[in-house]
Amino acid sequence: MSGEDQQVDGALREAAAVIGASRRVALACHVNPDGDALGSMLAFHQALLAAGYESVASFPEPFVVAPHYRELTGLDALSAPDRFPAEPDVMVTFDCGSLARLGELAAAAKAAGELVVLDHHVSNQRYGTINVIDPSAAATSVLVRRLMAALDLALDHDSAVDLYAALVCDTGRFQYESTTPEVFALAGELAAYDLPIPTLSRTLFEEHRFSYLKLLADVLRRAELVADRRFVWTVVDQDDLRRHDVTFEEVEGLIDVVRRTREADVTCVLKEAADGTYRVSLRSVADVDVCRVAEAEGGGGHRAAAGFTSDDPVEEIVARILAAL
Repeated sequence: MSGEDQQVDGALREAAAVIGASRRVALACHVNPDGDALGSMLAFHQALLAAGYESVASFPEPFVVAPHYRELTGLDALSAPDRFPAEPDVMVTFDCGSLARLGELAAAAKAAGELVVLDHHVSNQRYGTINVIDPSAAATSVLVRRLMAALDLALDHDSAVDLYAALVCDTGRFQYESTTPEVFALAGELAAYDLPIPTLSRTLFEEHRFSYLKLLADVLRRAELVADRRFVWTVVDQDDLRRHDVTFEEVEGLIDVVRRTREADVTCVLKEAADGTYRVSLRSVADVDVCRVAEAEGGGGHRAAAGFTSDDPVEEIVARILAAL
């Protein structure tokens, strides 16, 4: 076992000891949660409740779950952020690289007696008192399963559904380079719990409202290919969302369509949030490390998938990305 693996295992045991001794836990994931963040938190929340722990789970405003996550279990057990404890004894964050990504829940994280950070992003700022950070893990859900085992928390159908959803989302349905033998072993363990795999696959990846498809047509029409940089980008603004009656959460996976561009190694989608800032998503299908690009802009992520937020004009953001490339 490498020194880094030993460090992760040590942090995991420490986290299990703290959680097990408290039995009162507050859970949070990042703003606008993706499948790994939401699924990981829901799985752990339900496992804790089933074992008799007191647990509350939430994420920052806008407190809206994207419609393609509706088949995840335990959504009705979430608490709005204004009901989150102000000074939790033990708080656990999921898939969250920085305090800033916790929005209004960052205050509770700072006030927590113990703050456990579970994440697999290499750019994580290690802001917890216990940091369980494993960049070699394919998803945060992998770490959640290890923590459940360390706490002797039972895996059941509901937690298995959420862990599976988290796993397939962050491995791109087992297509990304993060798909390791450990990933398939975990998927096999979870599949034994009678998972609704066809339903999950359709709702998570293949089902959209017709209005979203109309928006997608507009967004693809304005996409630009910078051939000499092998870079393709497009933008979704608030006018698009209003005109097509599509929510911000519904366009989360739009980048997975744009990244299919054969002539591009790096893909970028800029999404205008309600406050006028842009959520910038970057993907790489080659040797380009987009995490370095995102980190230079105050964001982070992985080598092949990263992002950041900016309140600059679109043209300036794209120019800086091109310069970085």
